[in-house]
Amino acid sequence: MPTDFREKINDSLKAVLPITGIVMVLCVTVASMPLAPLMLFLVGAVLLVVGMGLFNVGADMAMMPIGQKVGLFLSRTGKLKLILISSFFIGALITMAEPDLNVLAGQIPGVPDETIIWCVAIGVGLFLVLAFLRTLLSWNLNFLLLLCYGLVFTLAAFVPGDFLAVAFDSGGVTTGPITVPFIMALGIGLSSMGKDDSGSNDFGLIGLCSVGPILSVLILSLIYRSGGGSYTPLSIPELSSTKEVWMQFQSSFTDYAKEVTSALLPVLILFLTFQFIFLRLNKKTLIRITLGIVYTFVGLTLFLTGVNVGFMPAGNYIGSRLAALPYNWILIPLGMLIGFFIVKAEPAVGVLGRQVEDITDGAISQKTILVGLSISMALSVGLSMVRVLTGISILWFLIPGYVVALGLSFVVPKIFTAVAFDSGGVASGPMTATFLLPFAMGAVEALGGNVLQDAFGIVAMVAMTPLVTLQLIGLVYKLRTKHKKPKVEYEIHEETIIELM
Repeated sequence: MPTDFREKINDSLKAVLPITGIVMVLCVTVASMPLAPLMLFLVGAVLLVVGMGLFNVGADMAMMPIGQKVGLFLSRTGKLKLILISSFFIGALITMAEPDLNVLAGQIPGVPDETIIWCVAIGVGLFLVLAFLRTLLSWNLNFLLLLCYGLVFTLAAFVPGDFLAVAFDSGGVTTGPITVPFIMALGIGLSSMGKDDSGSNDFGLIGLCSVGPILSVLILSLIYRSGGGSYTPLSIPELSSTKEVWMQFQSSFTDYAKEVTSALLPVLILFLTFQFIFLRLNKKTLIRITLGIVYTFVGLTLFLTGVNVGFMPAGNYIGSRLAALPYNWILIPLGMLIGFFIVKAEPAVGVLGRQVEDITDGAISQKTILVGLSISMALSVGLSMVRVLTGISILWFLIPGYVVALGLSFVVPKIFTAVAFDSGGVASGPMTATFLLPFAMGAVEALGGNVLQDAFGIVAMVAMTPLVTLQLIGLVYKLRTKHKKPKVEYEIHEETIIELM
């Protein structure tokens, strides 16, 4: 076991304890919960802590090094056609392997799951090519984002209501725990070919890749606009003993192990192909990467089992209980409180924070990213609960939010824009899909609303608010340091940023 495993477990414990404490307080006050979902939740929390710790160790030992070495090799070839073709297939294969994509595919009415998966995978592959072209040719990220989101909202005007929120959710769900560390590391390996040495080219890949699924699902919805599927409510199991609680998890371990195997297999095949043909890494490095893949597999299996079996029923039940209260407006402040703490339990958030801190030599700290994302998550969940209570269209929130975010991108330092758009995809991961989304679903069901239109979209809100929050941090930094001339754009004093908090 790696020496830093204890540190990773401690970090996971600190991330999971707050949300566990909030749920326990709600259970004994305004949202009393039967023992079955409560026991599932508590066992799920334990699996979450161990799973996150192992996943983070595995990401450091395997996912990040594989991505960096493949990216570095491609950059050394100098062959643009090879880089772009490899980027497309890497993006598509890894996206198809994302566990949360299967969850999303099953929720879109009237469209076969396989069609959704292929459509989203192609969208990510094409936009990963666009992201690498932007890195290699140093295209302006601001104008590229403006063009892409202009196209997104133009298409959104013609999309059926039941597809709209799910299409925007797809952008956040598909940039999950497998995609994020690998694509970020791949981009860092390729960034040495870029013409911009400010450091901003190391980021922005996830932000651009998040646009691909949105566009692809919007286009698909125009083809399937007459599809007639419907939402199936989540069922909470009835359990009478602790043995039945354990059997509920035991029966799911195999299923999620298979999902994680299919998720990691493309990464492993890609690495082995490059290893035998091009890389020829030494035995010690290969052993370390192999162990890292094992830790990633075990960690992600435990994590997904914990959140899907333990957290999903609890989120759904608490949401329905709070919405049934005479003072159901309490959904808004409680949702904000849950959102503030739950982002710390997203596995890819730690990966992004460490990567930003490493690339900027500690100038933009992991703490800064985490605080910014916590504030963003609180705002997004609060606004989502307003939608749940009122039925307001998601476009009334997304359009102003993206207008502000894209406007800020022209006035803040480029590194903040790139990190902010990456953070949007990273924050909307498995915890959002398996706790916050069921939380919103339960509330909408209790209120008698339209689940597909009013509950879905919470992932999109979570992906949108960091774009504004982190860029506002960058704007404050710029205003406070406008008379200074830093040697490198991203050399920002950590003390300055902590002050801004």
